[in-house]
Formats: sequence, structure tokens, C-alpha cells
Amino acid sequence: MTRHITRTTLGTGAVLIGSALVLTGCGSGFSGGDGGDTPSGGGLTSSDDALTVLIGSSGDAETAAVQSALDAWSKESGTDVSLQVASDLSQELSQGFAAGEPADLFYLSTDQIAGFASNGSLQAYGDELKNKDDFYPSLVENFTVDDTFYCAPKDFSTLALIINSTMWADAGLTDADLPKTWDDLAAVAKTLTTPEHVGLAFGAEYQRVGTFMAQAGGGLVKDGAAIADDAANVEALEYVKSHLADGTFAFAKDVGAGWGGEALGKQSAAMVIEGNWITGAMSNDFSDVDYTVAELPEGPGGQGTLQFTNCWGMAADSPNQQAALDLVEYLTSADSQLAFSKAFGPMPSIKSAAADWTADNAALAPFLAGADYAQFPPNQDGASDVIADFNAQLESLKTADPAQILSSVQSNLAAVVE
Repeated sequence: MTRHITRTTLGTGAVLIGSALVLTGCGSGFSGGDGGDTPSGGGLTSSDDALTVLIGSSGDAETAAVQSALDAWSKESGTDVSLQVASDLSQELSQGFAAGEPADLFYLSTDQIAGFASNGSLQAYGDELKNKDDFYPSLVENFTVDDTFYCAPKDFSTLALIINSTMWADAGLTDADLPKTWDDLAAVAKTLTTPEHVGLAFGAEYQRVGTFMAQAGGGLVKDGAAIADDAANVEALEYVKSHLADGTFAFAKDVGAGWGGEALGKQSAAMVIEGNWITGAMSNDFSDVDYTVAELPEGPGGQGTLQFTNCWGMAADSPNQQAALDLVEYLTSADSQLAFSKAFGPMPSIKSAAADWTADNAALAPFLAGADYAQFPPNQDGASDVIADFNAQLESLKTADPAQILSSVQSNLAAVVE
């Protein structure tokens, strides 16, 4: 079993599902600029205007890494670019569009894209990317609305099983016991559960419980239709409920933790389901806890996990979209993404960087392996509201009827996606 990971402090550049965004304003695609904007041959505006980039940063490491990349591109291209770090990215994006002065490029999450696309705020440039075919297909799908690929995935994260190595060894478990199936997971969770800590903990939310739905062969949306009440999802929630009831699984809040990483760090759980952003928290706050990363086990429907990502959104009102496109291609190159990964933790969104990333992060390879079978939260406009309601209901899963919960989600989700 791999022991404690001693690497550069890692954070996350992939923001999880957030609250619903109030979308205001729309873009014409051609606003005035001092440089005299004109559409380029690819339909993008072009001018001498400087670029602005708006991000929501996980911390100083991410801000510094992005600033360094922008400085290098600016020196190479001759185009000035300024970085703006938002304190509330959703709010500042909305305000920028409403005022008709959006940043040229910005971090854009999957739950925001449909709303901004529908009101004309976004420039769809995905098909013009020289490296379009290098992105993982599921990430491209994340940022495709009505068959239009809008923006380049900037990085991504998946969920895996994170194990306290000391607790594992103390329980007499070895590498041979790493869970491959739901039965295996239930067995090791039981073995690891003591009066001092639970066997497995995770957030009381679809963004964690949804891994079991995927492993059962379910999910929330398939082929454009809501499938929340599918029998596979009922089976998944029944499985989780049964082990919440027997005390071998627990929600993080029920073991005194705000999230899975804290539960692992405080040693109130022997295993947690979390993303690769956990490595930064463990290095910074719980450096004395040894841990191992493993792929999540298979369920009745096979392997399954969830992925989370952002893209580089481009404003329809940007007067210099051609330069913005060039900058995106630079930021999503293998060299740039590997530098970002080393600085603050996200996995590269392009297949050509996989081998180098794995070589540099062998202990974290299970996260990247999940890219082959990961599902992503629905990206339809309004889906984040449905998921928020789902999460509220999941908090009482231990005593609730899974089929009833999923029936409610089905009704709400169908109104959004169908």
C-alpha cells in the first residue's frame, strides 16, 4: 500500500457544483473597443485591445501559477493581459455581463454554462481550438450545449477512495483487501469501524452519493432525459442507507466534519470518498496522517465515479476574441496544464498530458483512471437547483424512503431537462 504522499502542496482548480446563478444581461458579440474590433476569418473579433482574465482562485498557489502563465503568453504574443481574482466568481461574472463589461476570459463551471449560453453571453469557440481532439470526450460533453462545444475544459478532478493507511494496517488489512466490489467495500468498512471512527464517510450530497448511483448503472440524465427514479438509483441509495443504518458508513457532518477531507484528517473516518483536491488539505492541515488513494469499487452496473471541471469561458462581447483563443490554447497546452497541476493540483484536461502527469503523480493515478468511466452532474440550466433540493433530502437518507426521494428528484429534473 502506498504510504503518505509527500509532494508539492496541491489544491484544486476545479470548482464543485455551486449555487444557482442569476443570469442577467446578454452579449451581442461585438462591442466597441479602442482597437477597432473586426471579426476574424473564424468569426471571432480581433483588435489591439488588451485582455482581462477573471478567475476564482483556490489560493495563492493557483493565483501565482495563472499569473505566471499569463505573463509568459503576453511576452510571447505581445498582447497585454491582466488577471482579476474574484471573491465571488458567480456574482462578479453576472455583474460584468449585466454591465456590458465582462472579462474576455473567465472560469466557467458546468452548472453555469447553459444559462449564459442561452442568453447570448458566451462565445462558442470550441470547434476552433487546434487541440480540440486532445480533450477527454466526457469533458467536451460537459461544455456542449445544444450540440455546440462552447469552451475548452481547463482541468478536471474525479472522486476516489481515500484510505487512512495506519488504520488499514492496524485492522490487519493489506493491498489484497482493497475493495473491488460493493460487497468488498461493505466488508472493509465493517472491519475498519470502531467506537473511535467510522469505516467510510462522505458528504450528504449527490456530489458524493452519486458515485454509488453511477456504479449501479444509474445517474441523473441519460440521452437528454431525466432518469433519477431509475431502479439502479434506488438500489444505490438502498445500499448506502443500509450501511448508514448499521453504522459502518456515515455522512461527514455526523462524525463532526465539514467534508470528507476533514473526517479523514481528524481520523473520525478510516476511509472517505473525495477528489484530488484533498491532497492540499492533507498536506497543509493534517500532514501527520498517512493515506492511500484507490479507485472506487464496482457496483452492479460496473465502475463509476463523478468528475468536476471548469472551462475557459469567452465573452461574446470581447473585442479581441482571436487573441483570447490563442491564450486559451496556450493555457490548455500540456506544458501549462502540467505546471498548473504541480502548483495547485488539478489534473490536465488533455489526453496527451496523461503519461507525464501519471509519472509525476503515481500515488494519485486512481484519480486519472476515473476519467475513463466518470459521469458528470447535469449541465442543463436549472439543474443546480434540482441538485440542491436533492442534497437537502439526502441528509435524511438514513431514515427516508430512497424511492420517494428519487421520485421527487425525477419530477423536478424532468421539468428542467425535457
